[in-house]
Amino acid sequence: MDHPSRSDVRSIGPAGGAGSGDPLADRLLGQRIVMLGREIDDEVANTVCSQLLLLAGEDPRRDIGLYINSAGGSISAGMAIYDTMQSIGPDVATVAQGTAASMGQFLLCAGAPGKRSALPHSKIMMHQPSGGLGGTASDVRIRSEQISRQKRELAELIAEHTGQSVEQVVADSDRDRWFTPDEAIGYGLIDRVVSRTGR
Repeated sequence: MDHPSRSDVRSIGPAGGAGSGDPLADRLLGQRIVMLGREIDDEVANTVCSQLLLLAGEDPRRDIGLYINSAGGSISAGMAIYDTMQSIGPDVATVAQGTAASMGQFLLCAGAPGKRSALPHSKIMMHQPSGGLGGTASDVRIRSEQISRQKRELAELIAEHTGQSVEQVVADSDRDRWFTPDEAIGYGLIDRVVSRTGR
């Protein structure tokens, strides 16, 4: 499979601004660091997936760092990133900085086992999927069924990555559940707290 070249991949900078030729984001990409620093939508997912594929094509064995500072976003966009993370050769080491909430939390815990971390003052939040229920009665029923399926699927995947039971994840995500980094370690969302670069 042909992978995109570095010049083809748009960068998303640390502050979340998208644009071609962002020199800071390009330098980070050169260090195999992908920044996810805003709401997760289709545009962000396409960029992150392209960057992951690019780096995997350049070196299929060397780790990729995914730094997450996101309050969440689209489930389908987040799942595109998740599936890409799981399908490429390199381990994806995830790092929470600032806030990793909702889909941001999900991607954080989906990093390679032993390589999921958080900065000391980051905040991590888990909750169930939500969505508007408008339209006809049939539309409401279909949307409600879809949300229920997504809730179960995410709970099963979080359980797989954390070692918690599906029932425990469902119960804990019924309302917004916030974790400190140490609490996130205890729950199995991350493996360590980073206090200094390289440690």
